[in-house]
Amino acid sequence: MQKLLNLIADLLHEDAAVTSIEYALLGMLIAVAIVGSVSTVGDAVKTLYESIAAKLP
Repeated sequence: MQKLLNLIADLLHEDAAVTSIEYALLGMLIAVAIVGSVSTVGDAVKTLYESIAAKLP
């Protein structure tokens, strides 16, 4: 049991784990920004194409 507690304590003090968590959060933030902008631009493009299609004979 003590060996497991020592392992957990070592992981909590390791800088690499903190860095990887920071990179994961940064990647998630970038992904959310991309999804939000693509959905907004996608709706605008869809509206544009629908208005062009409505004007065609």
